[in-house]
Amino acid sequence: MKKVSRRMFLGQAAVGVAGTVAVAAPQVTGSPTRRRGKGRVLLIIGDAAEAMDTLYPFFRVPEDGFELIVAGPDKRRYSLVAHEQPPGWDITEESPSYHLESDIAFRDIKPDEYVGMFISGGRAPEYIRYDEDLLRVVKHFFDKKKPVGVVCHGAEIVAKADVIRGTRMATVPKCRFDIELCGATFVDEPVVQAGPMTSCRTWHDYSEFFPVFMDSLLDYVERTTG
Repeated sequence: MKKVSRRMFLGQAAVGVAGTVAVAAPQVTGSPTRRRGKGRVLLIIGDAAEAMDTLYPFFRVPEDGFELIVAGPDKRRYSLVAHEQPPGWDITEESPSYHLESDIAFRDIKPDEYVGMFISGGRAPEYIRYDEDLLRVVKHFFDKKKPVGVVCHGAEIVAKADVIRGTRMATVPKCRFDIELCGATFVDEPVVQAGPMTSCRTWHDYSEFFPVFMDSLLDYVERTTG
């Protein structure tokens, strides 16, 4: 399977499980009244991050003027996966998907240089939540009340960082125990905003989640930079 880099996504070709898919460079013009942001936004991933959870913000966040920086435990290529629940199954099935290059390792992140963060889901959070540098960065964003988006199993990371006590949070039911044990209230809704955090259950909620999350990013930049 050939890796998918930012350059390939934006102008060349992406190779997936089913073969080669040609991807034209997106032409984003927007409207004269559309708000535009500025600054860097982190996208947190690891091996086995869920592809749909990850690739939607990979494209969506830059549409509003932000620079998206992909971050992982190391600066290298990561393998994404696809999760779906086959008919008759009680659990999800995992399949190989695209590859994505990270731009920076967690240990090299200087959180003051970023205005927002998106934590992707999949199986990766179960492992990367023990990375002390990632936890340091997550705590900074909550301490400074910078916008944080969390989808699906990304809840395991903010739970481990101990930043969700007393908040309401949307996630998948299988992560309910994690967040309740760490002091949050589980909400089975497509989008929940609590303080700096905007959360949702899975990428199926993105049509309702992303307008709220992007507004939180734009509002933060307007409020802090004038």
